[in-house]
Amino acid sequence: MQANHYDVIIPGGGLAGLTLSIQLKRAMPNIKILVLERRKSEATIAAHKVGESTVELGSHYLRNVLGLKDYLEAHELPKHGLRFFFRSRNKADITTRLELGPRQWLPTPSHQLDRGTLENYLLQHTRSLGTEVILDAVAKDVAFGQEHHAFTYVQAKEEKTVTGRWVADTTGRGSFLKRKLGFEKPMEHHVNAVWWRLKGVIDIDKWSDNKDWQNYLVSGLRYLSTVHFLDKGYWVWVIPLGSKNTSIGIVADPAIHRFEDFNTYENAMEWLKKNEPLCYNMLEPETPNKLDFKILKHFAHDSGRAYDGGERWGVSGEAGAFLDPFYSPGTDFISLSNTFLSDLILRDLKGEDVQFRAEIYERTYLTLVNRWIPIYQNKYNLMGNPQIMVNKILWDWGLYWAVPCVLFTNNAFTDLRMLKQLFAAPDSLGQKFGKLHERMQQLFLDWLPYQNELFENRYIDPFDLNVMQQFQRNIDTAYGDKLLEQIAVNISLLEKIAAEVFRKVSAQVKGTPHDMPVNPYTMSLNGDYVPEPGTVDESYNVPPDEAIRKDVETMWFYPAKQTA
Repeated sequence: MQANHYDVIIPGGGLAGLTLSIQLKRAMPNIKILVLERRKSEATIAAHKVGESTVELGSHYLRNVLGLKDYLEAHELPKHGLRFFFRSRNKADITTRLELGPRQWLPTPSHQLDRGTLENYLLQHTRSLGTEVILDAVAKDVAFGQEHHAFTYVQAKEEKTVTGRWVADTTGRGSFLKRKLGFEKPMEHHVNAVWWRLKGVIDIDKWSDNKDWQNYLVSGLRYLSTVHFLDKGYWVWVIPLGSKNTSIGIVADPAIHRFEDFNTYENAMEWLKKNEPLCYNMLEPETPNKLDFKILKHFAHDSGRAYDGGERWGVSGEAGAFLDPFYSPGTDFISLSNTFLSDLILRDLKGEDVQFRAEIYERTYLTLVNRWIPIYQNKYNLMGNPQIMVNKILWDWGLYWAVPCVLFTNNAFTDLRMLKQLFAAPDSLGQKFGKLHERMQQLFLDWLPYQNELFENRYIDPFDLNVMQQFQRNIDTAYGDKLLEQIAVNISLLEKIAAEVFRKVSAQVKGTPHDMPVNPYTMSLNGDYVPEPGTVDESYNVPPDEAIRKDVETMWFYPAKQTA
């Protein structure tokens, strides 16, 4: 084998590329990998990159698949879940705002990532495994061949060419292969973002002198959460980093908040002064500690392709699709796409024809992206409504914990037999999952014209709902040949939640009976939904379930006399 020939060439040495190289090396230590990274030296601490907050699926990938548990626990902050503060009449007083977040440590761990610290470690780690990493290297072109590809890059103004069997594009928004092969695809979800890092610790618990409020959680747990402040059309994040710095961001729908109103640091602070006065009061004195400021217009983007087993290429991370940072899904989609891509590469290097498998993986990946778009699309209009958003967030969490997380931790996404059973038939569990999800996301939109109450001074813990406890605790359970049975159980529980939420909403706005049967696959608040013939069983109904009713009552804020 020639010295400049590789099994895999990975343009892009950020989180996606470095983790992919480690995943491949752990599975096949003698695999020859070249990573090309455009930065000239180590990443800066508190590096200015998307993806500082992980959730359960991505954390499982980092900790268990890549074996990074010890590193993460020693050098990155543990994360105390996602935490949300909703609109109140006095947003300058954080104690008046309805708060949603866990009181106790969640059983499934996750982390806040200082991307500079992490990527420097990953680079050293993958080199120790035998990966060749070249810095100051910018991808220029690739000529695909039958046996190998000729890959051209520029290093220190010198053009160089190497050959490789596979090309795995992890160039982020540069999207090297997407641009070359022409599979760009816009996403009809329009949000803009700005964010900056502050040197030093910003502790949310210190944003009020109210001792009762401070002591409602164990000291330090609010600080370790990924914190969201919400109102109509936007959310603001506060994320602590292991480097003792803090990440601050604004994400907003341009139809409601003009990008020009917060697209510079000065404008962003004025925007906070108007929309989030407490954030302004607490962050403005930290201006001398500002490390950077970055803008991203049209944050979300789609992808028309993902993998090709015949031409032997694939994309991962932001070089593929990116949705929205609201639920911190970036590392999740890196985990999924790296898992699909590494499986294809390893099978091919062992002599297997992977073209058909690549088609299935691509279809699965793109379907997951499309299924997830409705979680965010047109939903920024809802962010000023605490009653709807609490129901939506808990639904979105439950859905995520109950199906994608369990499938990933049980290695189902690279099991063709399992994928066929999950998605092939119109009435398969995967298809039901998608239809149920679609109906609920539409319900939240249809509910908005009827829901005008502002609810304040409340605390909701996801573990106040027994069904949410069950979903969370089961994420890392190995189900073996009982996996499909468990997914069926979880989807049945999701059906019951959907039906009960619909009963509550319909009774409130339409005066319908609280015990009426509901078909969660055809439910429509406005009665205007007609499913395509043969796609759902229109005679299917879910009767009331007392345990689920009690759980849904927890996130229902109207007085009991209105829902009796």
